[in-house]
Amino acid sequence: MLCVDEKPSIQALERAQGYLKLPNGRALTGQSHDYTRHGTTTLFAALEVATGKIIATHSKRRRRVEFLDFMDSVTSAFPDRQLHVILDNLNTHKNEHWLKAHPNVTFHFTPTSASWLNQVEVWFSVLQGQSLSGASFTSLKQLQEHSASGSSQ
Repeated sequence: MLCVDEKPSIQALERAQGYLKLPNGRALTGQSHDYTRHGTTTLFAALEVATGKIIATHSKRRRRVEFLDFMDSVTSAFPDRQLHVILDNLNTHKNEHWLKAHPNVTFHFTPTSASWLNQVEVWFSVLQGQSLSGASFTSLKQLQEHSASGSSQ
């Protein structure tokens, strides 16, 4: 059982660091609202429910071709296994031709407006809240390496 989804438009923002001098002579460090944008990436991820293992990859775009390339890499990570894949109802996730070529894979779609039932969404939430929010990245590559840490690619 795998839970699969994508997190689009993750921004590589290099945030400006600053210092605020207080009247008592102390200084506070922090981040200003200024930033330099170094691009965006889409993170595709598959969560193996039984083990908690994450397979993740980045792509410039979020089209059907990138999704199916990711699914090809996922199926190659589990050779000769029957895979049940939980997905939301995004149109790029529906491809009967690909499923016919991969008879060991069955897609199961969450109900409309209930993508929160997909457990990989929990991983995306933790990644965003504990790792990406407020972080500063000097390049898209640095963001991709950071968000892939803890997962195998």
